[in-house]
Amino acid sequence: MSMATVASNVVTEETQPELLALITEYCRRTGMAESTFGRRAVNDGKFVSRLRDGARVTPETLARVETLLATEGITTPSNPRELMPLIRLQPPKAPVADGPGRARSFRFFDNRQKYLLFVNTCGEKQVIARRVGLELANIHPEPPAVRMFDAGMGDGTVLTRVMREMHRRFPTMPFYVVGKEISLEDVRLSLDRMADRLFEHPATVLVVTNMYYTEAPWLQPRALTAATSLAWHEVALTGSTSDEFSDQIAALEPFLAKNWQAKHSPSGNPIYERPAALVIYRDDYRFLLDDVIPKRGKVRADYDLVIASQPYRARAATEFKAKKVVSPLVRALRPGGRLLGIHSSGGDPGLELVRKIWPNENPFTTSRHDLLRAVRAELGRDARHFNFNAYSDERAVFRYDMHTLPTEIADSIGTSTLFAAWNAAVYVAQIEDERLGAVLGSRAYLDATREVLQTHGSLWFNDESYVVSRKRD
Repeated sequence: MSMATVASNVVTEETQPELLALITEYCRRTGMAESTFGRRAVNDGKFVSRLRDGARVTPETLARVETLLATEGITTPSNPRELMPLIRLQPPKAPVADGPGRARSFRFFDNRQKYLLFVNTCGEKQVIARRVGLELANIHPEPPAVRMFDAGMGDGTVLTRVMREMHRRFPTMPFYVVGKEISLEDVRLSLDRMADRLFEHPATVLVVTNMYYTEAPWLQPRALTAATSLAWHEVALTGSTSDEFSDQIAALEPFLAKNWQAKHSPSGNPIYERPAALVIYRDDYRFLLDDVIPKRGKVRADYDLVIASQPYRARAATEFKAKKVVSPLVRALRPGGRLLGIHSSGGDPGLELVRKIWPNENPFTTSRHDLLRAVRAELGRDARHFNFNAYSDERAVFRYDMHTLPTEIADSIGTSTLFAAWNAAVYVAQIEDERLGAVLGSRAYLDATREVLQTHGSLWFNDESYVVSRKRD
């Protein structure tokens, strides 16, 4: 039976052809080298060789390969053997209260599609990056490097934009950048953006970790069992072009797939199965960066800048935010170092839209003033070493908009725009899936979305910021 016949038949899980075999057939038909196929399909010249070594592919990668194979009439099965199994996480056996009469069911880890739609239709990441850039004028780095910690990399948009601004302000200083992220997909997206940063600013040490906020700044798990299982992987990139760096970063896929697994805690929050730290730098700058490259078990924090952008759930208790998130990050600052915290604050058309469906909804229960008071209390006597700056609303509160064309908000608004606006509003307000399901059966939510968009001419959201700095003396 020919490969084309196999590819066109309906296959079962037991008899389905391997993706590698289909790619080999494509290369035979077209006379294309396997490395060329990898570059054209997924921008990775070693893609086919890694498949041959047993690597798995994500659904997104499979879709890109399918597009190229289809040009020769080769159809891939829906579930080839190389497809990476989806991580299915079981919900907590018993719901945990998240407020009076409410069970916690909203979890960012389970709402990836909402997240991707939100970040691609709203400008929050870009606005936050500009706000972080302003803080760079207030830091005072000391040798051996400018040290920055990102308390939630996400897809890397904020971090890469801030690193560009860092290069503009400190073009000759080495950088030590640590990013915390629990999501495997977000780590992939973030690393995919880093080849250009390592090319433009070669004196960079980049560390990615999945540890808790109380551990990540020091790259050291607190529990003995976790510390002994720490996956520490150091990568010295060779070559001198961003394309070469990109290929080597893409080759980290097996390490990430093995070590960036997550599970749910009893409270429903995602936690790591195994702590991991990935250290990346350029081999040709190893000598210069010797004092910057972290050594396992001998890592200091002492950050010049900590970015804490949306690091906690809006509905979480103020004491939890202060104790488990902000206070550990504040303690990781060096003298003169600054923590910039940002979270949603409401008072915008987004919340207005949500309240048209749930009139009493109030997801933003902690203001920056409340949080800073709680952080001060949590730090106790150590609070005297820090300055707590809530600033005025004029300086602290800023808005970001949903991207729309000038003609999109009119008498007749397209359904896709309505869906995007509704998704953004319920994502920011962190509405649970159970409540969403109860209203999606009618058109009331679309009518409410259309009304808000037409009333304001656009959709925007408010964030508020605060700064905690360690005194230099």
